[in-house]
Amino acid sequence: MKVRKAVIPAAGLGTRFLPVTKALPKEMLPIVDKPIIQYIIEEAVNSGVEDILIITGRGKWPIVDYFDRSPELEAALGGKGKSSQLETIIELTRMANIHYIRQNEPLGLGHAIYCAKSFVGEEPFAVLLGDDIVKAHVPALGQLIKVAEKHNSSVIGVREVAISDVGKYGVIKPGERKRSIYKVEDLVEKPSPKDAPSKLAIMGRYVLNGSIFKCLEDLPAGAGGEIQLTDALRVQSGLEPVYAYMFEGIRYDAGDKLGYLKATVEYALESPELGEEFSRYLEYLYEERRKKILTS
Repeated sequence: MKVRKAVIPAAGLGTRFLPVTKALPKEMLPIVDKPIIQYIIEEAVNSGVEDILIITGRGKWPIVDYFDRSPELEAALGGKGKSSQLETIIELTRMANIHYIRQNEPLGLGHAIYCAKSFVGEEPFAVLLGDDIVKAHVPALGQLIKVAEKHNSSVIGVREVAISDVGKYGVIKPGERKRSIYKVEDLVEKPSPKDAPSKLAIMGRYVLNGSIFKCLEDLPAGAGGEIQLTDALRVQSGLEPVYAYMFEGIRYDAGDKLGYLKATVEYALESPELGEEFSRYLEYLYEERRKKILTS
């Protein structure tokens, strides 16, 4: 089982970041000096992926432009002797073989993945959600691929969440466990806390067998009136083994304002260019805030 292709759904409306996402795709929001989607593509490439399909929608053209050549900008940088910046923007076009397809209607994550059927064929493939960033020594997707290759099965990336948060995610019912690997017995999309089968939530990383498309083919709409990938995985788990893996690393929901700010701060602190000065600035802010609290 070799995973060479990845699908990144990026057709969502980004309503949690309105009004800015009225004009700018949420996947293009910058974290320090790179957009969210670049971190995700870098993870895929560092996990051995060669071909990436980005599922776009209306108003997502800045994603396409970002990973395309820009002759005018390249000529301007070259003419000014800015060779380092020139190489940086050219490297964007060499990261991977990036393909695009539009999801014409916002019918859900399951529908978006089904749009990739002709691109994937019958191969196993990866799915990385367009607003989930994972900072890890070993790429999170690479961790899942290792498990998928060992078991020759679909693998879902999971993390434990507070019971009050299960309604935000697809949640698995775990069966047999070996260290961080669980056999999936069942899945539920956005359950209420009282109905949740566990606190193990799906966190935006999947390695899927091509058989998932058959499970999606005639799938009725589920939670929110949308075609849910979680429901298709539920069907698949009844036909063949499906596993969940509690991956290592720090996960940021960059489609959420607080998660986005946390990612921005932590990546800025690690920046060779900005980290030291930014750290001093945060210390200054902390002391100033502390003084105000003590004197109020």
